[in-house]
Amino acid sequence: MTTLVTGGAGYIGSHTVTALYAAGHDAVVLDNFSNAHRGVVDVLRSLTSPDLAVVDGDAADRLTVEQIFDNHAIDAVIHFAAHKSVPESVDVPLRYYRNNLDSVLTLAETAADRGVKRFVFSSSAVVYGTPPALPVTEDMAAEPQSPYGATKLMCEQILTDAAAATGMQTAILRYFNPVGAHPSGRIGEQPIEAGQNLVPVVMRVALGELGRLAVFGDDYGTRDGTAVRDFVHVMDLAEGHLTALTADLGEGGCRVFNLGTGAGTTVLELVAAAAEATGRPIPYEIEGRRPGDIIESWADCTRAGAELGWHARRSLPEMLADQWRFVSGCADGAV
Repeated sequence: MTTLVTGGAGYIGSHTVTALYAAGHDAVVLDNFSNAHRGVVDVLRSLTSPDLAVVDGDAADRLTVEQIFDNHAIDAVIHFAAHKSVPESVDVPLRYYRNNLDSVLTLAETAADRGVKRFVFSSSAVVYGTPPALPVTEDMAAEPQSPYGATKLMCEQILTDAAAATGMQTAILRYFNPVGAHPSGRIGEQPIEAGQNLVPVVMRVALGELGRLAVFGDDYGTRDGTAVRDFVHVMDLAEGHLTALTADLGEGGCRVFNLGTGAGTTVLELVAAAAEATGRPIPYEIEGRRPGDIIESWADCTRAGAELGWHARRSLPEMLADQWRFVSGCADGAV
Protein backbone atom coordinates (compact mmCIF):
# COMPACT_ATOMS: atom_id res chain seq x y z
CA MET A 1 0.00 0.00 0.00
CA THR A 2 1.24 3.50 -0.89
CA THR A 3 -0.22 6.24 1.28
CA LEU A 4 -0.20 9.97 0.68
CA VAL A 5 0.59 11.55 4.05
CA THR A 6 -0.18 15.26 4.13
CA GLY A 7 1.73 17.14 6.81
CA GLY A 8 4.06 14.14 6.81
CA ALA A 9 7.07 16.19 7.94
CA GLY A 10 5.18 17.45 10.98
CA TYR A 11 5.04 15.99 14.44
CA ILE A 12 2.44 13.24 14.23
CA GLY A 13 2.77 12.85 10.47
CA SER A 14 6.49 12.06 10.57
CA HIS A 15 6.03 9.43 13.26
CA THR A 16 3.19 7.88 11.28
CA VAL A 17 5.45 7.66 8.22
CA THR A 18 7.94 5.63 10.29
CA ALA A 19 5.12 3.34 11.46
CA LEU A 20 3.95 2.81 7.87
CA TYR A 21 7.42 1.74 6.73
CA ALA A 22 7.90 -0.46 9.79
CA ALA A 23 4.74 -2.30 8.72
CA GLY A 24 5.97 -2.73 5.14
CA HIS A 25 4.04 0.08 3.48
CA ASP A 26 5.25 2.99 1.31
CA ALA A 27 4.44 6.67 1.71
CA VAL A 28 4.50 9.91 -0.22
CA VAL A 29 4.90 12.95 2.02
CA LEU A 30 3.24 16.25 1.15
CA ASP A 31 4.22 19.22 3.33
CA ASN A 32 4.61 22.96 2.75
CA PHE A 33 7.01 23.23 5.72
CA SER A 34 5.12 26.14 7.22
CA ASN A 35 5.41 24.48 10.62
CA ALA A 36 7.97 21.70 10.09
CA HIS A 37 11.74 21.69 9.75
CA ARG A 38 13.13 20.68 6.36
CA GLY A 39 15.86 18.73 8.14
CA VAL A 40 13.19 16.21 9.15
CA VAL A 41 13.20 14.88 5.58
CA ASP A 42 16.77 13.55 5.76
CA VAL A 43 16.10 11.98 9.14
CA LEU A 44 12.88 10.38 7.89
CA ARG A 45 14.69 8.91 4.91
CA SER A 46 17.32 7.42 7.20
CA LEU A 47 14.59 5.90 9.38
CA THR A 48 12.42 4.62 6.50
CA SER A 49 13.83 4.52 2.97
CA PRO A 50 16.29 6.70 1.06
CA ASP A 51 13.69 6.70 -1.72
CA LEU A 52 10.93 8.23 0.43
CA ALA A 53 9.12 10.67 -1.85
CA VAL A 54 8.66 14.14 -0.39
CA VAL A 55 6.72 16.90 -2.17
CA ASP A 56 7.04 20.54 -1.07
CA GLY A 57 3.53 21.86 -1.57
CA ASP A 58 0.16 22.71 -0.12
CA ALA A 59 -2.60 20.16 0.42
CA ALA A 60 -5.15 22.80 -0.60
CA ASP A 61 -3.56 23.22 -4.03
CA ARG A 62 -5.47 21.06 -6.49
CA LEU A 63 -2.73 21.00 -9.13
CA THR A 64 -0.10 19.83 -6.64
CA VAL A 65 -2.35 17.09 -5.28
CA GLU A 66 -3.34 15.90 -8.76
CA GLN A 67 0.31 15.74 -9.82
CA ILE A 68 1.07 13.51 -6.83
CA PHE A 69 -1.69 11.13 -7.88
CA ASP A 70 -0.39 11.25 -11.47
CA ASN A 71 3.17 10.44 -10.41
CA HIS A 72 2.49 7.82 -7.74
CA ALA A 73 0.09 4.90 -7.40
CA ILE A 74 -1.71 6.24 -4.32
CA ASP A 75 -3.86 3.68 -2.52
CA ALA A 76 -4.84 5.72 0.55
CA VAL A 77 -4.66 9.15 2.16
CA ILE A 78 -3.81 10.14 5.72
CA HIS A 79 -4.54 13.83 6.17
CA PHE A 80 -2.69 15.69 8.93
CA ALA A 81 -1.97 19.07 7.31
CA ALA A 82 -3.89 21.86 9.06
CA HIS A 83 -3.57 24.99 11.10
CA LYS A 84 -4.00 23.76 14.66
CA SER A 85 -3.66 26.42 17.38
CA VAL A 86 -6.80 27.04 19.44
CA PRO A 87 -5.78 30.57 20.59
CA GLU A 88 -4.62 31.58 17.11
CA SER A 89 -7.87 30.34 15.58
CA VAL A 90 -9.78 32.70 17.88
CA ASP A 91 -7.66 35.62 16.63
CA VAL A 92 -7.70 34.75 12.90
CA PRO A 93 -10.70 32.45 12.34
CA LEU A 94 -11.04 33.07 8.60
CA ARG A 95 -7.49 31.86 8.01
CA TYR A 96 -8.39 28.62 9.77
CA TYR A 97 -11.64 28.08 7.89
CA ARG A 98 -10.00 28.75 4.53
CA ASN A 99 -6.96 26.52 5.04
CA ASN A 100 -8.50 23.60 6.89
CA LEU A 101 -11.63 23.28 4.77
CA ASP A 102 -9.89 23.86 1.45
CA SER A 103 -7.33 21.15 2.11
CA VAL A 104 -9.83 18.47 3.06
CA LEU A 105 -12.08 19.32 0.12
CA THR A 106 -9.18 19.18 -2.32
CA LEU A 107 -7.93 15.85 -1.01
CA ALA A 108 -11.36 14.22 -0.76
CA GLU A 109 -12.34 15.33 -4.26
CA THR A 110 -9.10 14.14 -5.81
CA ALA A 111 -9.13 10.84 -3.93
CA ALA A 112 -12.72 10.20 -5.01
CA ASP A 113 -11.94 11.11 -8.64
CA ARG A 114 -9.01 8.68 -8.66
CA GLY A 115 -10.93 5.83 -7.06
CA VAL A 116 -9.00 5.80 -3.78
CA LYS A 117 -11.00 3.85 -1.22
CA ARG A 118 -9.20 4.57 2.08
CA PHE A 119 -8.97 7.89 3.90
CA VAL A 120 -7.82 8.56 7.47
CA PHE A 121 -8.47 12.01 8.90
CA SER A 122 -6.54 13.59 11.74
CA SER A 123 -9.23 15.16 13.89
CA SER A 124 -9.09 16.25 17.52
CA ALA A 125 -10.81 15.94 20.85
CA VAL A 126 -11.38 19.71 20.72
CA VAL A 127 -14.51 18.97 18.66
CA TYR A 128 -16.24 17.86 21.88
CA GLY A 129 -15.84 21.22 23.62
CA THR A 130 -16.64 20.93 27.31
CA PRO A 131 -17.94 17.35 27.58
CA PRO A 132 -21.13 16.76 29.55
CA ALA A 133 -19.56 13.72 31.23
CA LEU A 134 -16.22 11.98 31.52
CA PRO A 135 -14.62 10.01 30.01
CA VAL A 136 -15.51 11.32 26.56
CA THR A 137 -17.18 8.85 24.19
CA GLU A 138 -17.55 9.18 20.43
CA ASP A 139 -21.34 9.32 20.75
CA MET A 140 -21.32 12.53 22.80
CA ALA A 141 -22.53 15.67 21.07
CA ALA A 142 -19.74 17.64 19.43
CA GLU A 143 -19.80 21.29 20.50
CA PRO A 144 -16.44 22.88 19.67
CA GLN A 145 -15.54 26.07 21.52
CA SER A 146 -13.03 27.49 19.05
CA PRO A 147 -12.83 28.09 15.30
CA TYR A 148 -10.11 25.43 15.13
CA GLY A 149 -12.45 22.86 16.67
CA ALA A 150 -15.26 23.98 14.38
CA THR A 151 -13.10 23.43 11.29
CA LYS A 152 -12.29 19.90 12.43
CA LEU A 153 -15.97 19.09 12.92
CA MET A 154 -16.85 20.54 9.51
CA CYS A 155 -14.14 18.44 7.90
CA GLU A 156 -15.54 15.36 9.62
CA GLN A 157 -18.97 16.07 8.13
CA ILE A 158 -17.51 16.57 4.66
CA LEU A 159 -15.73 13.23 4.85
CA THR A 160 -18.76 11.43 6.28
CA ASP A 161 -20.91 12.59 3.37
CA ALA A 162 -18.15 11.81 0.85
CA ALA A 163 -17.75 8.29 2.20
CA ALA A 164 -21.45 7.60 1.87
CA ALA A 165 -21.53 8.90 -1.71
CA THR A 166 -18.30 7.37 -3.03
CA GLY A 167 -17.86 4.15 -1.05
CA MET A 168 -14.60 5.39 0.44
CA GLN A 169 -13.71 3.77 3.77
CA THR A 170 -12.99 6.66 6.12
CA ALA A 171 -11.63 6.66 9.66
CA ILE A 172 -11.87 9.86 11.69
CA LEU A 173 -9.41 9.85 14.57
CA ARG A 174 -10.13 12.22 17.44
CA TYR A 175 -6.97 12.11 19.42
CA PHE A 176 -6.26 13.83 22.62
CA ASN A 177 -2.86 15.37 23.58
CA PRO A 178 0.17 13.93 21.76
CA VAL A 179 3.42 13.76 23.73
CA GLY A 180 6.76 12.01 23.28
CA ALA A 181 9.11 11.27 20.41
CA HIS A 182 10.44 8.48 18.23
CA PRO A 183 12.46 5.92 20.25
CA SER A 184 15.53 6.81 18.18
CA GLY A 185 15.40 10.32 19.66
CA ARG A 186 15.86 11.70 16.14
CA ILE A 187 12.38 13.09 15.45
CA GLY A 188 9.90 14.66 17.82
CA GLU A 189 7.80 17.75 18.39
CA GLN A 190 9.68 20.87 17.39
CA PRO A 191 7.32 23.33 15.70
CA ILE A 192 8.55 26.30 13.69
CA GLU A 193 6.10 28.60 15.43
CA ALA A 194 7.00 28.85 19.09
CA GLY A 195 5.12 27.40 21.83
CA GLN A 196 1.44 26.73 21.99
CA ASN A 197 1.49 23.08 23.04
CA LEU A 198 2.22 22.47 26.71
CA VAL A 199 4.97 19.84 26.67
CA PRO A 200 7.32 21.58 24.19
CA VAL A 201 7.13 24.70 26.34
CA VAL A 202 7.82 22.64 29.47
CA MET A 203 10.87 21.16 27.73
CA ARG A 204 12.13 24.61 26.75
CA VAL A 205 11.97 25.59 30.42
CA ALA A 206 13.90 22.45 31.36
CA LEU A 207 16.54 23.32 28.77
CA GLY A 208 16.85 26.85 30.16
CA GLU A 209 15.57 28.46 26.95
CA LEU A 210 12.61 29.92 28.86
CA GLY A 211 12.69 31.19 32.41
CA ARG A 212 9.31 29.86 33.40
CA LEU A 213 6.17 28.10 32.23
CA ALA A 214 2.93 30.06 32.01
CA VAL A 215 0.10 27.99 33.52
CA PHE A 216 -3.18 29.33 32.20
CA GLY A 217 -5.66 29.16 35.06
CA ASP A 218 -5.53 27.57 38.51
CA ASP A 219 -9.15 28.21 39.47
CA TYR A 220 -10.81 25.39 37.58
CA GLY A 221 -12.87 22.88 39.55
CA THR A 222 -10.21 20.18 39.26
CA ARG A 223 -8.10 18.43 41.89
CA ASP A 224 -5.37 21.11 41.82
CA GLY A 225 -7.20 23.90 40.00
CA THR A 226 -5.43 23.41 36.66
CA ALA A 227 -6.80 21.97 33.43
CA VAL A 228 -6.89 18.21 32.89
CA ARG A 229 -5.85 16.50 29.67
CA ASP A 230 -5.35 12.97 28.33
CA PHE A 231 -1.71 12.78 27.18
CA VAL A 232 -0.94 10.00 24.70
CA HIS A 233 2.40 8.92 23.23
CA VAL A 234 2.91 10.00 19.62
CA MET A 235 4.03 6.49 18.64
CA ASP A 236 0.79 5.08 20.04
CA LEU A 237 -1.04 7.60 17.84
CA ALA A 238 1.09 6.67 14.83
CA GLU A 239 0.20 3.01 15.34
CA GLY A 240 -3.44 4.03 15.68
CA HIS A 241 -3.35 5.58 12.22
CA LEU A 242 -1.84 2.39 10.83
CA THR A 243 -4.55 0.19 12.34
CA ALA A 244 -7.26 2.56 11.09
CA LEU A 245 -5.75 2.52 7.61
CA THR A 246 -5.85 -1.25 7.35
CA ALA A 247 -9.15 -1.91 9.18
CA ASP A 248 -12.18 -3.14 7.26
CA LEU A 249 -14.82 -0.45 7.78
CA GLY A 250 -17.07 -1.72 4.99
CA GLU A 251 -17.77 0.06 1.71
CA GLY A 252 -18.69 3.65 2.43
CA GLY A 253 -18.05 3.06 6.10
CA CYS A 254 -17.09 6.11 8.11
CA ARG A 255 -16.20 5.59 11.75
CA VAL A 256 -15.05 7.96 14.48
CA PHE A 257 -12.48 6.74 17.00
CA ASN A 258 -11.04 8.34 20.12
CA LEU A 259 -7.31 7.80 20.58
CA GLY A 260 -6.05 8.47 24.09
CA THR A 261 -5.01 6.67 27.25
CA GLY A 262 -8.29 6.99 29.10
CA ALA A 263 -6.64 8.82 32.00
CA GLY A 264 -6.55 12.52 32.86
CA THR A 265 -3.49 14.44 34.07
CA THR A 266 -3.52 18.01 35.38
CA VAL A 267 -1.09 20.62 34.12
CA LEU A 268 0.70 20.71 37.48
CA GLU A 269 0.89 16.92 37.61
CA LEU A 270 2.53 16.96 34.20
CA VAL A 271 4.97 19.66 35.34
CA ALA A 272 5.99 17.48 38.31
CA ALA A 273 6.38 14.42 36.08
CA ALA A 274 8.48 16.42 33.60
CA ALA A 275 10.77 17.62 36.38
CA GLU A 276 11.33 14.01 37.39
CA ALA A 277 11.88 12.82 33.80
CA THR A 278 14.36 15.59 32.98
CA GLY A 279 16.03 15.97 36.36
CA ARG A 280 15.54 19.72 35.94
CA PRO A 281 13.33 22.21 37.82
CA ILE A 282 10.32 23.55 35.92
CA PRO A 283 9.52 27.01 37.33
CA TYR A 284 6.01 28.19 36.52
CA GLU A 285 3.74 31.16 37.01
CA ILE A 286 -0.04 31.21 37.09
CA GLU A 287 -1.73 33.41 34.51
CA GLY A 288 -5.34 33.92 33.47
CA ARG A 289 -7.38 31.42 31.54
CA ARG A 290 -6.97 31.36 27.74
CA PRO A 291 -9.95 31.86 25.41
CA GLY A 292 -11.19 28.57 23.96
CA ASP A 293 -9.49 26.33 26.51
CA ILE A 294 -11.45 23.34 27.83
CA ILE A 295 -11.41 22.60 31.56
CA GLU A 296 -10.95 18.84 31.51
CA SER A 297 -11.10 16.08 28.97
CA TRP A 298 -9.99 12.48 28.70
CA ALA A 299 -10.97 9.67 26.38
CA ASP A 300 -13.04 6.55 26.43
CA CYS A 301 -11.18 4.40 23.87
CA THR A 302 -13.40 1.33 24.07
CA ARG A 303 -14.43 1.58 20.42
CA ALA A 304 -10.84 1.75 19.14
CA GLY A 305 -10.01 -1.31 21.22
CA ALA A 306 -13.03 -3.29 20.06
CA GLU A 307 -13.02 -2.37 16.36
CA LEU A 308 -9.36 -1.61 15.62
CA GLY A 309 -7.61 -3.67 18.27
CA TRP A 310 -5.76 -0.51 19.29
CA HIS A 311 -4.75 0.41 22.83
CA ALA A 312 -2.31 3.03 24.10
CA ARG A 313 0.68 1.14 25.51
CA ARG A 314 3.12 3.81 26.68
CA SER A 315 3.00 5.62 30.04
CA LEU A 316 3.33 9.33 30.86
CA PRO A 317 6.88 8.90 32.27
CA GLU A 318 7.84 7.10 29.04
CA MET A 319 6.34 9.90 26.93
CA LEU A 320 8.27 12.56 28.82
CA ALA A 321 11.51 10.57 28.85
CA ASP A 322 11.30 10.13 25.06
CA GLN A 323 10.49 13.82 24.59
CA TRP A 324 13.47 14.80 26.77
CA ARG A 325 15.80 12.47 24.87
CA PHE A 326 14.76 14.21 21.66
CA VAL A 327 14.96 17.84 22.77
CA SER A 328 18.14 17.46 24.78
CA GLY A 329 19.79 15.71 21.85
CA CYS A 330 18.96 18.39 19.29
CA ALA A 331 18.74 21.57 21.33
CA ASP A 332 20.56 23.38 18.55
CA GLY A 333 17.37 23.19 16.48
CA ALA A 334 18.96 21.19 13.67
CA VAL A 335 15.83 19.12 13.12
